Amino acid sequence: MLIEPAPAKLNLALHVRRRRDDGYHELETLFAFVRDGDVVRIDPAGEGFAVEGPFGGALAGEGDNLVTRARAGFAAAFGVKTPGRITLDKRLPVASGLGGGSADAAATLRLLARREGIAIADPRLFAVADALGSDVPACLYGRTAIGTGRGEQLEWIEGAPGVPVLLVNPGVAVATGPVFAAWDRVDRGPIPADGDLIARARAGRNDLYPPALTIAPKIADAVAWLERQPGAELCRMSGSGATCFATFADAATCGAAAERLRADQPGWWCLETVLT
Repeated sequence: MLIEPAPAKLNLALHVRRRRDDGYHELETLFAFVRDGDVVRIDPAGEGFAVEGPFGGALAGEGDNLVTRARAGFAAAFGVKTPGRITLDKRLPVASGLGGGSADAAATLRLLARREGIAIADPRLFAVADALGSDVPACLYGRTAIGTGRGEQLEWIEGAPGVPVLLVNPGVAVATGPVFAAWDRVDRGPIPADGDLIARARAGRNDLYPPALTIAPKIADAVAWLERQPGAELCRMSGSGATCFATFADAATCGAAAERLRADQPGWWCLETVLT
């Protein structure tokens, strides 16, 4: 049995600069990753694809998904068969701004590469990841980076490993397409170049936050709740929503906020974790 984690992705800042002629958007984003997320397994004795976990029901019965596409893309790129049963343990909410599907696809590619003895730096692996989606290359490497272009052009930067983070989703799934479509097309400038990771993030913004609120107003409730918590530092929506996050000064204040959330908002999802 081969096992690979699929850590959640956070956009600590996400600046939308323009809509491109190919229909994509030119972005600048600060990619960061946390310790926890989904898990992908391959059982060499089985075949096919299965999904389990607390959010597995949202994907049950889907034969065509990013994991199966990653498997097919890998086989085509490297001219190999990919036997075995792939099981996705879906622990992150679906359509939540955490790059869950992209992270799952990336974890599948890492698993298959490990099994076949292929280096993670092999350009063919990047090409497969890039073809699967704009966030998949960043998730393939799982390193703190500035993403430009569609998000696939990556520049590694120093992270902030160990910083406590609380992820909160107010029970809302948000499709990416409508959020981008609702963006007002105003270029508000680049991500600041100076400072450490958290300082640059705080000086930045998420340009998809206002359009996301037109689709899911409850996102504002999640951000406001996080901003009221003692010790919360950077509070923001990730990606196109609806998951929001707060970094904390220490693990104790992060844990206390999680306890309050479970009491105040029992229908919301939350996860205590740390940046990697």
